[in-house]
Amino acid sequence: MTPDAATLYDVCEATWPPARSWAEGAWTLRDGAGGGKRVSAATALGDVTDSDIPAAEAAMREIGQRPLFMIREGDGALDSMLAARGYELIDEVQLYVAPIDLLTDVPIPRVTCFTIWEPLAIMTEIWAAGGVGSARLDVMERAKNKTGILARWNEKPGGVAYVGLHDGVTMVHAVEVSPHQRNQGVAQWMMRAAAFWGAKQGATHIAVLCVTENKPANALYTKLGFTPVGTYHYRQSPE
Repeated sequence: MTPDAATLYDVCEATWPPARSWAEGAWTLRDGAGGGKRVSAATALGDVTDSDIPAAEAAMREIGQRPLFMIREGDGALDSMLAARGYELIDEVQLYVAPIDLLTDVPIPRVTCFTIWEPLAIMTEIWAAGGVGSARLDVMERAKNKTGILARWNEKPGGVAYVGLHDGVTMVHAVEVSPHQRNQGVAQWMMRAAAFWGAKQGATHIAVLCVTENKPANALYTKLGFTPVGTYHYRQSPE
């Protein structure tokens, strides 16, 4: 059975975990420890009212975070309430999923991709060049079942990705291809390497998240046969 959006939200949480999360009132709150929006945003535990929002704002400010909410499928009322408060919509994200054997049908050329954890220095350098710094590496470290992928192309390092596994789903994050290695199929091989790794761990599906503005990446995932199954976006305080 194809994982739905709600399942993929849970997989994302497990494979890209915050430093701390806790339930408070109508919300799940997260301390991202500088690891980005996904691990810092509050999410609604169910139906919320406008009067519930100040408590979440206060809790986020208390830990030094700018109020930020993740708007998932079914959160339309919350989205409207935050918009009315002047919250800015940022980063619309598409969730994709595919049967894992869809990407294990082609052997990966020898010495093209390596699954490695802990990350090598060259991997952290490539991530850093793409804006994935130490706080996001800490996010990866917190996940329980994971690996990194280092691609080699034209006899040089080509790119990196981070892969986590939860509830039978392999999820790929932090895909970065070095500028001089782009448009040569490196990202495709890394996605296939992630699928082979996940299959060995018993996963039945592979998933990936992609900001809708990233047209080349969305085109790649569509070409590989991924199916869009849901979306989310953020609302950030105007302060």
